[in-house]
Amino acid sequence: MSDAKLQSVLSSLSQMARQSDALPSDRPAPDASWVKLNTNENPFPLPTMIMKSAIAALERQYLYPEEDNISLREAAANAYGVSIDQVIAGNGSSELLGLVYRAFLAAGDRVAMMSPGFSFNRKLAMLQGAQFLEIEFGEDHSLPIEQLLLGPAKDAKFILLANPNNPTGAFVPVADIERLVAKSDRLIVLDEAYVDFAPENGLHLINRYPNLLVLRTFSKSYAVAGIRVGFGFGHPEIIGRLRNIQNVFNMNVIGHAVGMSVLAHRAAYADNHRHIRHQRQRVRLALSQLGFSVMPSHANFLLARVPTGQDGSWWQSALARQKILVAVFADKGLENCIRVSIGTKEQMDAFLSATKDINANI
Repeated sequence: MSDAKLQSVLSSLSQMARQSDALPSDRPAPDASWVKLNTNENPFPLPTMIMKSAIAALERQYLYPEEDNISLREAAANAYGVSIDQVIAGNGSSELLGLVYRAFLAAGDRVAMMSPGFSFNRKLAMLQGAQFLEIEFGEDHSLPIEQLLLGPAKDAKFILLANPNNPTGAFVPVADIERLVAKSDRLIVLDEAYVDFAPENGLHLINRYPNLLVLRTFSKSYAVAGIRVGFGFGHPEIIGRLRNIQNVFNMNVIGHAVGMSVLAHRAAYADNHRHIRHQRQRVRLALSQLGFSVMPSHANFLLARVPTGQDGSWWQSALARQKILVAVFADKGLENCIRVSIGTKEQMDAFLSATKDINANI
């Protein structure tokens, strides 16, 4: 396509589409020789019965998946003790987040997120032409309820709160979240992607408060990040609006089958979750002994402030030279941090060994 024709096509797009730059081509995914600790995946194989459900689903690959995910929604409703009209299923919670923005925001509206938080929300707000407000947590990661109700966020159409939080791993007591939901007349979106590693959850609150929407994903705690299974729970009116704009046949047959199997066999992950909690504590102590300042975490990762004299990007590059991937962030206050996913014992041994070597040679 000629440059002139391309410019004509681009100029005809909406303002939001024009502001959205084309994604650059990125480098290919690392091969199995790398230790991948940058995206909070759960690296363990699926339990046998769940793997069998995935393989069996391949035999139905010629069929469209079930419309509106009725069986999967019903299974989630039974597993979590809610009604089917309180449940929406999707390709991970990221798809459901996108639906929330489309359903409840118009150009010029405001949305507020507790910060630091999941950066994908900034992109979703931009695509809707919405103003994106980032509200900092209080001391000791406390929830600034009055600021959310009366401060700059008072006109936000909805408030986003991840608990446990990403990228810090910090946890807000559910009683504090309930106080915010009870006092607010706006939608509160509670992202519980990591809640299976935390001491409590807020799902039971949806029956008390119609302005609460809880999001869950199976990517972190149930090791199906590549299959994409997530749920939203809330008042039937809220859920119905989201389902109404959801893509037809939005989940594939494998995701549908695996989601139902995970719901039926959640107890099979008990050892997995115990392992992650144990490794999380072991790595936190080891990093502390190496001069890192590590936040207490209730997720499957740790946020660690690097020793004085380097920044997070320096450590990310140093570890990458040893084929170990960790995450860094440009957010204010996080420049000197790395986030490390908790994987297998062997992966964490490799990470700690590399970290010790780097630290010894600085």
